[in-house]
Amino acid sequence: MLKEIAAKAAYRILQPLVNTLVKAGVSPNAITTTGLLLNVAATVIFITGAEFGSRGDLAYVGWGGFVILFAGLFDMLDGQVARTGKKASKFGALYDSVLDRYSELIMFLGICYYLVAQAYFMSSIIAFLAMIGSIMVSYVRARAEGLGIPCSVGLMQRPERIVVVGTSALACGIASNYMGGDFKLDISPLPFHVFETISIFSIPMLMVAVLANYTAIDRLNHCRRILKDTETVS
Repeated sequence: MLKEIAAKAAYRILQPLVNTLVKAGVSPNAITTTGLLLNVAATVIFITGAEFGSRGDLAYVGWGGFVILFAGLFDMLDGQVARTGKKASKFGALYDSVLDRYSELIMFLGICYYLVAQAYFMSSIIAFLAMIGSIMVSYVRARAEGLGIPCSVGLMQRPERIVVVGTSALACGIASNYMGGDFKLDISPLPFHVFETISIFSIPMLMVAVLANYTAIDRLNHCRRILKDTETVS
């Protein structure tokens, strides 16, 4: 319910911009492509930070998060422009889905590259698991709908993933300006850091990893129940 309310509020806020884009003749596919290019830009920022930034310089993470959130705006706009401008098509829906997958994989490529290069080993594993869960959420839905089963259930769908990843990356970059990029909290006698600055990014990423994979499994069970009921009726 909260997600639906938030989505309706966001679409209402964006409607004037949508109307402007429709009047300007901007196509939904052009908006989708722009979103992909922005995610490529975010990945370039992460890779640049990995190659030229120091381990504690988390400004690159912050800027990467900002661009991810900005790209997410275009992900919301393309569908609205298609519906408002009466330009919705089956190919447009397919194009949107395919580029969404490319955008997400490219985004995680940049994040994983940065975390590995800067020796954030556990955070890189978490990001990789989040990527697996994100792709499986989309795959299960696509495969289910190919079998004629509606499958949009779950907690961690694409909009939620983008908001969590982008917001946490942005917050990590901003926080590093105040607490330092190399801040570490140790509790004796634990042999590892309980918290460090990058945790502002990696802890929400862990939430994405857990909930995205849970969502994929939940969707699989959802399809199993529907297919079982269908076979029983048959």
